[in-house]
Amino acid sequence: MARVTLTAIAAVAVTLVLAGSALSHSTATPTLVGIVGPGYHITLTKGGKAVKTLKRGTYKFVIRDKSSIHAFSLDGPNGFAHDFTRIPFVGTKTSTIKLKAGKYKYYCPNHESIMFAHFRVI
Repeated sequence: MARVTLTAIAAVAVTLVLAGSALSHSTATPTLVGIVGPGYHITLTKGGKAVKTLKRGTYKFVIRDKSSIHAFSLDGPNGFAHDFTRIPFVGTKTSTIKLKAGKYKYYCPNHESIMFAHFRVI
């Protein structure tokens, strides 16, 4: 009887550990990587692929600014605006931002006519 009880307790413990592990993975904040410079290039990727559409929610932005003549900014719906980096900063900055549904534009403010792209949040 004690052996059956220990086996049942062990099975429950394993189930709880696995369930907890699954929950911790499913609630991780997705990471988006933005790169501006060193030339006249600006990108935003998720898992190495260009961001075109995202689900609304919270995202961790890791922005790598590789040039002192560039900056990385994001504009969105209802007046949303966030400057991740500014001139002459060079380096990496991280921000966690909640994105709502709508169209977003990321760009370099000094070279906006050639350094920009859009994505949608649904």
